[in-house]
Amino acid sequence: MVSASSLFVLGAALISFTAGEPDSLDGIRNFAKRRFGNYADVLSFQLTEKHENPSRWNQVTNDNYTVSSTSDGKILVQGTTLNALARGLRHYATDTMYLDDFWFVKQRTISKPLPALTKTLVGASVVPWRYNFNTVTFSYTFAWYSWEDWEQLLDWAAWRGINLQLAWVGYEKIFLDSFREIGMADDEILAFFSGPAFQAWNRFGNIKGSWGGVGNLTLSWIESQFEMQKKIVARMVELGMTPVLPAFPGFVPDAITRVRPVANVTKAPDWLFVPGYSQDLFLSPLDPTSAELQKLFISKQIEAFGNVTNVYTLDQFNEMQPSSGDTAYLGAVSKATYSALTAANPAAIWLMQGWLFYSSEAYWTQERIDAYLGGMGEKNNALILDLYSEGSPQWQRTKHFSGRPWIWCELHDFGGNMNLFGQVSRLTQGPIAALANSSSLVGFGLTPEAYEGNEIVYDLLLDQAWSSSAIDTVAYFKEWTTLRYGQIVPSTLYKAWDMLRQHVYDMDDPLLPAVGVGVYQLQPALSGLANRTGHFPAPTYLGYDPNVLKQILGFMYDAATENESLWNVPTFQLDVVDVTRQVMGNYFIDLYQDLVKTFNASIAHPPGKTCGTVEQKGQKLLKFLTALDSVLCTIDHFTFAKWLSDAKRWVAGGDDDLISFSARSQVTVWQPDSPYLNDYSARAWGGLTGVYYHKRWEIFVDGLTEAVKAGSIDEQALKQKIHTFEKSWQFGGFNGPESKPASGDVKNVVTEVMKQWPKAFKS
Repeated sequence: MVSASSLFVLGAALISFTAGEPDSLDGIRNFAKRRFGNYADVLSFQLTEKHENPSRWNQVTNDNYTVSSTSDGKILVQGTTLNALARGLRHYATDTMYLDDFWFVKQRTISKPLPALTKTLVGASVVPWRYNFNTVTFSYTFAWYSWEDWEQLLDWAAWRGINLQLAWVGYEKIFLDSFREIGMADDEILAFFSGPAFQAWNRFGNIKGSWGGVGNLTLSWIESQFEMQKKIVARMVELGMTPVLPAFPGFVPDAITRVRPVANVTKAPDWLFVPGYSQDLFLSPLDPTSAELQKLFISKQIEAFGNVTNVYTLDQFNEMQPSSGDTAYLGAVSKATYSALTAANPAAIWLMQGWLFYSSEAYWTQERIDAYLGGMGEKNNALILDLYSEGSPQWQRTKHFSGRPWIWCELHDFGGNMNLFGQVSRLTQGPIAALANSSSLVGFGLTPEAYEGNEIVYDLLLDQAWSSSAIDTVAYFKEWTTLRYGQIVPSTLYKAWDMLRQHVYDMDDPLLPAVGVGVYQLQPALSGLANRTGHFPAPTYLGYDPNVLKQILGFMYDAATENESLWNVPTFQLDVVDVTRQVMGNYFIDLYQDLVKTFNASIAHPPGKTCGTVEQKGQKLLKFLTALDSVLCTIDHFTFAKWLSDAKRWVAGGDDDLISFSARSQVTVWQPDSPYLNDYSARAWGGLTGVYYHKRWEIFVDGLTEAVKAGSIDEQALKQKIHTFEKSWQFGGFNGPESKPASGDVKNVVTEVMKQWPKAFKS
């Protein structure tokens, strides 16, 4: 339950608006028109409460809505907030038309008038806040988003009741202008910024600069991103979402010592052994320049966006320990930081990702947590995201974050990994149990590092925010399946999704805490790839019988045989490719292990005796990768070409090499001289599979073949040969076979691959 001390309950008053009036409901009306076209004219909206901009004195309360038919033929949506109206509209659409919105596909169009209701629909949230976005999602997924992409995503978020969302685009413009004001030159500031696909970690203070010798971030990039941020923030406000804007976290360019010679700075720790591009300077919050910069950061955003929020994201110790463990120091740091925030905005709330308490758990004792969070003053001054609640919740061990308001978050995905995976029992039972046992819990939220798939597990948590008891996942999966395909669903398709629920999406195996990665996506090696557990490096352990997934794909295929029109449904095409990809990725493990077993046996024989067998099995593995690539290349979402072409849209001012290098590096080597991050963000994409992954495995197979001939193998030399290719591939620009756009018919390609590789698909 939400404690009375955490929330200030506002008085309610019915506020009606009529069509055409220039009022705060215009954004919701436009939202309805984007969804229903001219048929939206039958919709009428009313706010039942009037809320001020949320602050530490005036926090939001739980939302509710009703949807009913009126005597004059209208559909009336009433709600406590604009966001409640959007959520109510979704309830109406899903209940009366089985109409919903999903990622990666175009919305279904409406071809007839909206139906009247036979009963009133009601809904109420069980938490005030429904939060969205991890800070690094802005790099792993949103790095190349256009305004059109953001429009679709923001509509999806409003549709699902999200009312608190990070707005982190264009941060570099605020940073640039603020540091200009204290006398720093553009070249000094631009050299500090990291490449477009790595900005999240630069903002955290984990890294600095751009590697690869491809130049620095350009002013044209910075300006264009900031212009888009203006649109994003304005649209969020229209849709009833409170933007979370960036505060100054304290990390500064080296030139700070030139413009402020006596500045109190310390060197941050080396981050994941990124040589030459980490150990950023941290400006002490006790230094007057820190408060000066904080005021500039906040005031410039108010000037650009208006007084739209009091919630600011600020993370000082992301995967880095403070320079001192002294509790007095920790309290002084947070006190000075919060004082600077409130000097700029007296109503400010400091939003912090609680990841630091997990990643440096040994350092963050309760005494230090109390000191650091206590320095912020009153409890409502802060809002903590328990970033990985479903896997490693911190709220219990931290005494509910020392009593501060906090949000139960689902992380689920690291780096954009794409294996099928979920923990639906944890997502339904966990937050409800926390709600009953923590009076300071004020929200549920999504914090994946990337949005790449497994969409149902995110929908589930957002819907759980509107249910006071744990959602029945059996019924939920059936309803979700109907909404996803938007027509009469064959029983075999329901069966497929229920089996996915049981075997793939209700995982509770401690060996598999997060989304995994395919072995074929990893740098080849003779050992250490199969059955890898834990979340870092990404797991390859499956946690289920691969034969079950083959049966599931068979049921999906049978459903389309029964109802041929399913092959024309975009969500079905997407899901068939997704499950086929996973089935083939699982079978690749068998091919790989067979190759390694054969090699190990062959190397013991006289040189050259059995190299033919190793070569044959290696060529079979490579041919299979080509087949997998052909499946992935049928859907735009599953192609590297889309990522690359999206990046190319942002080229301006001669930054072609910077942008293409950044796009290629993030999803492959990350940082070429840091082996800890190689393949961290490996994606199961066409183009990457058929070119980049294929070439690595080709080098590996050739190396094994030659080793059998020679009678010995130099594994380190083979690894270095692979890495030489990896590094050279980063400079491929926007060209090459990996840039080829999606092509091929899903049904025809999948059917043909099934015929070519029967063992991969038969259980």
